[in-house]
Amino acid sequence: MQLKIMPKKKRLSAGRVPLILFLCQMISALDVPLDSKLLEDLVQPPTITQQSPKDYIIDPRENIVIQCEAKGKPPPSFSWTRNGTHFDIDKDPLVTMKAGSGTLVINILSEGKAETYEGVYQCTARNERGAAISNNIVVRPSRSPLWTKEKLEPITLRSGQSLVLPCRPPIGLPPAIIFWMDNSFQRLPQSERVSQGLNGDLYFSNVLPEDSREDYICYARFNHTQTIQQKQPISVKVISAKSSRERPPTFLTPEGNASNKEELRGNVLSLECIAEGLPTPIIYWIKEDGTLPTNRTFYRNFQKTLQITQVSEADSGKYQCIAKNALGVIHHTISVTVKAAPYWIMAPQNLVLSPGEDGALNCRANGNPKPKISWLSNGVPIEIAPDDPSRKINGDTIMFSSVQERSSAVYQCNASNEYGYLLGNAFVNVLAEPPRILTSTNTLYQVIANRPALLDCAFFGSPLPSIEWFKGTKGSALHEDPYVFHENGTLEIPVAQKDSTGTYTCVAKNKLGMAKNEVHLEIKDPTRIIKQPEYAVVQRGSTVSFECKVKHDHTLIPTVTWLKDHGELPSDGRFTIDKDHLVVADVSDDDGGTYTCVANTTLDNVSASAVLSVVAPTPTPAPIYDVPNPPFDLELTDQLDKSVQLSWTPGDDNNSPITKFIIEYENAMHEAGLWHHQAEVPGTQTRAQLKLSPYVNYSFRVMAENSLGRSSPSEASEQYLTKAAEPDKNPMMVEGLGSEPDNLVITWQPLNGFESNGPGLQYKVSWRQKDGDDEWTSVIVANVSKYIVSGTPTFVPYLIKVQALNDVGFAPEPAVVMGHSGEDLPMVAPGNVHVTVVNSTLAEVHWDPVPLKSVRGHLQGYRIYYWTDQNSSKRNRRHIEKKILTFQGSKTHGMLPGLEPFSHYTLNVRVVNGKGEGPASPDRVFHTPEGVPSAPSSLKIVNPTLDSLTLEWDPPSHPNGILTEYTLKYQPINSTHELGPLVDLKIPANKTRWTLKNLNFSTRYKFYFYAQTSAGSGSQITEEAVTTVDEGKMAMASRQVDIATQGWFIGLMCAVALLILILLIVCFIRRNKGGKYPVKEKEDAHADPEIQPMKEDDGTFGEYSDAEDHKPLKKGSRTPSDRTVKKEDSDDSLVDYGEGVNGQFNEDGSFIGQYSGKKEKEPAEGNESSEAPSPVNAMNSFV
Repeated sequence: MQLKIMPKKKRLSAGRVPLILFLCQMISALDVPLDSKLLEDLVQPPTITQQSPKDYIIDPRENIVIQCEAKGKPPPSFSWTRNGTHFDIDKDPLVTMKAGSGTLVINILSEGKAETYEGVYQCTARNERGAAISNNIVVRPSRSPLWTKEKLEPITLRSGQSLVLPCRPPIGLPPAIIFWMDNSFQRLPQSERVSQGLNGDLYFSNVLPEDSREDYICYARFNHTQTIQQKQPISVKVISAKSSRERPPTFLTPEGNASNKEELRGNVLSLECIAEGLPTPIIYWIKEDGTLPTNRTFYRNFQKTLQITQVSEADSGKYQCIAKNALGVIHHTISVTVKAAPYWIMAPQNLVLSPGEDGALNCRANGNPKPKISWLSNGVPIEIAPDDPSRKINGDTIMFSSVQERSSAVYQCNASNEYGYLLGNAFVNVLAEPPRILTSTNTLYQVIANRPALLDCAFFGSPLPSIEWFKGTKGSALHEDPYVFHENGTLEIPVAQKDSTGTYTCVAKNKLGMAKNEVHLEIKDPTRIIKQPEYAVVQRGSTVSFECKVKHDHTLIPTVTWLKDHGELPSDGRFTIDKDHLVVADVSDDDGGTYTCVANTTLDNVSASAVLSVVAPTPTPAPIYDVPNPPFDLELTDQLDKSVQLSWTPGDDNNSPITKFIIEYENAMHEAGLWHHQAEVPGTQTRAQLKLSPYVNYSFRVMAENSLGRSSPSEASEQYLTKAAEPDKNPMMVEGLGSEPDNLVITWQPLNGFESNGPGLQYKVSWRQKDGDDEWTSVIVANVSKYIVSGTPTFVPYLIKVQALNDVGFAPEPAVVMGHSGEDLPMVAPGNVHVTVVNSTLAEVHWDPVPLKSVRGHLQGYRIYYWTDQNSSKRNRRHIEKKILTFQGSKTHGMLPGLEPFSHYTLNVRVVNGKGEGPASPDRVFHTPEGVPSAPSSLKIVNPTLDSLTLEWDPPSHPNGILTEYTLKYQPINSTHELGPLVDLKIPANKTRWTLKNLNFSTRYKFYFYAQTSAGSGSQITEEAVTTVDEGKMAMASRQVDIATQGWFIGLMCAVALLILILLIVCFIRRNKGGKYPVKEKEDAHADPEIQPMKEDDGTFGEYSDAEDHKPLKKGSRTPSDRTVKKEDSDDSLVDYGEGVNGQFNEDGSFIGQYSGKKEKEPAEGNESSEAPSPVNAMNSFV
């Protein structure tokens, strides 16, 4: 058996006496107590507690200190080896060992060099129980070498080219930290274009003229020696180029398309890709065979470096970096392999055994590759160590059997592979000790109610003692629920109650003896602030008072402290504390803030705060009316089996008197969190006598109500569990129905927890046949809702009753209900089934009822199955799909709607009960007459011409009889959507195509088409179509419309209209000025040589020409030769120039009559109306 030493848990009480800390776990050691007074006779093998790191880099400017600390009983002695041989420190005056310790101090400051003491050191701590050894400590001095002298040539390159500035720092110990700066010790700016690689080189994806400088300097900082080494400056000159040629990315590092990377488990994996190109490439990372770990992945150096922390074997795989710019994309794959130095799965643990016991030391480690396990005993390989008959080695485990005191030793487990090693010390200490309890006797624990209580029992013994707890002087041993027993001996009461108060005894036993100790537990009431300070708004110069009323356990003395803004109150005489009140007189603006009342006892503390706002003096405000504040300080007294008295303290009524209090209860045992109405009392009462039900864990809360509404609920009262009693009611909704022909299933609605009135709720189920003389059969069942009686006759009435009972007794006698045993399928089919066909879609079915005894259950009705097996018009066999109609109750006839016309139908009738259907009646066949057909399946118009249309159709999908003919009706539709005369046409039933001729061209027609049987006409289908258009007339109209909409034509017509208007105005003016003498005489007297007759060859008038310079018309150019104007001709109107009127402006018609165009009217398409005058025709009239 393995011996464990159990530490104590921290006590809750402030007055507990601290005990000896006897468990110190350094590295992986489990210790026995080393208290000199209590356990001075116990011995312990050595344990290494502190040592220098395996790879120990020292500063050569300081003394060398190699640590080795250990503990044991008796105290161990120390020795060292160096490079595998004994290191005699007495022979070297520079080496000393600290007193009571194994730590070496090598004084190299006075003389000597650090390099002299390089090597591998190992410490051994030894006493009479065994020897522990340290790790191999490799001591090396740090180094910070200088850069080798080299001459660096200036670098000259063109803008846009890539560049790598090498750093190549000297190899130091530990490696240097690299950074680039200028002569002014300012770090050089880095970006996606310019960045430093992991090797320290500075990479330019492409250079710019501003990169020119003479002081690119690489620095190496050696932190161990706090020195910085500097490389010679590098000069870079970038020559501007008129245009740099863009290029796709290429990798500067690493080279090629793929590379490999190996990293150790637990380290940081750093992968790098730096690319050059123009424009500057952007780097992306993916893992080819998985996803990057979310919380351990970081991107450095502008995405060029991918880092994964705490790397593990799962991170092995192929990682791909992608460099991309506008001209291309390149990839580089890095294959990562994660190796692992050894790491513990289970480090060896110290083992304390008593004589004759068995035990085992386990040493389990893992790594990649798998580490090799080897054992040492007291620092010597176990193969050459002294033999121990109780010890047996099995790989990574040493088994011990029947150990004796001489079996005590320190064992070392070494797990190593090519990447490192682990060394773990674990001792086997064989002791024989009776139990000892280390917790002080009669320790008093004081705990606040409803909080955890922890009672300590720190112990020691070999073999490991067993621990038992007892309450009271003659109490039995405590067991789980509500107690928790910890391995270190501590007893925990998770929720301490008043009845937890008492004396508890801890008993420790092993085969060598027994020890016990008593401790005492007191449960105190919690401290509460039952009247809290309230928010206040006061005027400057007035007085304000904050109340803080505290309720506490009578054995504890509270201390009430007031704070302002979480600090002490001002030391001002205006602040006075009187019992439960803080009074501030002559309030100023500085007094505003948060005031907190803190009530402290030795076990707990509570606080409450209120804010004080200071305002300027104002008229007295009107009182604020609101719902009441909730009641508080609820208390239960006079606790009886079926009643209790509840009292409370009312909250502030907020200037509206409280009219009543509402009391609610919660049943924490059965319906936790659900509150029910209990009682109401007048607003003048602050207590109520409440009636209670048995076996309910009550909590109460109170709400106050005034004219403005109801307050929030109060805090819940303490819980009160009433005593159990017999149930006072029986289950409801008792039913008896069979699920099988030979059973009776009795069901009921169980009582809820509130109605059970006590523990052990059960039900007494009783039954007997209704029509027999049998006695009642009864059975008592658990708190369920169903009981099945087997072996009953089929469908027999039963009398049933269900009575509740619990551990206290039975409920009152229950009511009797009637039920039936299980139903079976009906035995007889309905007879005399006959059918009357009403019309083509409706039939009436009649049948004779079956005998009730043959139903063998509750008659639910009759069910008709009917189907068509052959269609009268299509003698082909179709898939038979049966339809079902159910008629409820005892009906003996029913209607079958929705039948298919002109069809053969078959039907049968079956009786139905709760179990199912009976046998079918003989099939009856009937026929439905013809009906009207459905609409033709399709109608389409094909091959339209100028005067004909061809119709094609598919017959109706449901002819419902024999088709006799088709009817086609059609009528034209004009452009205003008016319908023309309707034409009716009959078409033979065997046709599916018809051509209509002699139709109007370019005309829309609407068609109505339906089929007929002897029963009448079916539904119609409609369609519309248009005959084709006369292309010649359409082209002419198109040309006219095209010209009329041209911009140049519209402008020309405006100019002509303006010229005509000017001409008419001139004529009108000359006519008015001419007096009564003849115009002809005046013209002869003033002949104008420029006036010329109209040219018949080109149709121009005088010198006016549309084709030349648009000169104005000459005076008198439109005057007739006889100097007269006919009366019927207008002087100044444009009527004679209009469309369709012959000009009669002069006698021979040489002007208007000869050159005016007359447009014939053309019929408009599809109707009798004329077109509006065309602008082309108007132009012809004016030319």
